[in-house]
Amino acid sequence: MLCNFMEVLNKAKQAGRQIISVAAAQDKDVLKAVKAAWDADLAQAILVGDADLIRPLLGEVGLPSDMPIVHEPEVGKAAITAVSLVKAGKAQIFMKGLVNSSDFLKAVVNKELGLRTGHLLSHLSAYEVPGGEKLIFLTDSGMNVAPSQEEKKGILVNAIMAISALGIERPKVAVLAASEIVNPKIQATVDAKALADMYRQGEFYPAIVEGPIAMDVALSPEHAKHKGITSEIAGNIDIFMIPNIEAGNILSKALIHYANFKNAGVIIGATHPVVMVSRADSAEAKLYSIALACLLAGAKQ
Repeated sequence: MLCNFMEVLNKAKQAGRQIISVAAAQDKDVLKAVKAAWDADLAQAILVGDADLIRPLLGEVGLPSDMPIVHEPEVGKAAITAVSLVKAGKAQIFMKGLVNSSDFLKAVVNKELGLRTGHLLSHLSAYEVPGGEKLIFLTDSGMNVAPSQEEKKGILVNAIMAISALGIERPKVAVLAASEIVNPKIQATVDAKALADMYRQGEFYPAIVEGPIAMDVALSPEHAKHKGITSEIAGNIDIFMIPNIEAGNILSKALIHYANFKNAGVIIGATHPVVMVSRADSAEAKLYSIALACLLAGAKQ
């Protein structure tokens, strides 16, 4: 069990420095994150992009002047070059720089040079709960907009595989909806019931999956008891699976801005972890995202 991000950092260090391939690395904010990972002994980097723009930034952020740079000034080609380095085993993590998300993700799924596995790509967020006893995870609040039932299955498989790789045995999953009662007019309840049925048929081992489950029941065994619901996981959730990107986005931002949860996020479902930080992310969140990716990469080795 991982209690906080300091444990993620320390555990990631034990695997040794990973190598990050940064696509279109001429981005000062991203290079600051790379510098933080360098200082924390988590990772080193190969910087792919416009060398004339990258070199001056190295000194500004404090990175070594001899850090490897692959010169490719065209942004789309830089993404393809950077992902191909991961594909070839020269790096273990693919990270977005100054390239739009669409071109970056196209590189991930490139048939020849990308990181395709046949799995759906999905986003996994991790949160450190103030005063809490363990990290909690949320999926998918960053990639799949309105996933179908089959896509939700893929999202859940990705999350369980990732969490299990982090050493969390038999993760407890709450498939969230507005109610525990299945209502054909509320697709989230129908999908959640289907996923819970799949679990009972042995499709999500190792995990415990319950749904549909409302947030109050997920958070509190007392609420479950009050509603007459028998639950193995109420009050002790590892993964909160949300019904769509709007719900996940709202919940995530509320946790960060109102409840002061520390956070990190990675894209999973590819052969290697993918880091796609936002300019709105804090420097701390960017470092934790890299640390989480390093831990996942180390688990694959």
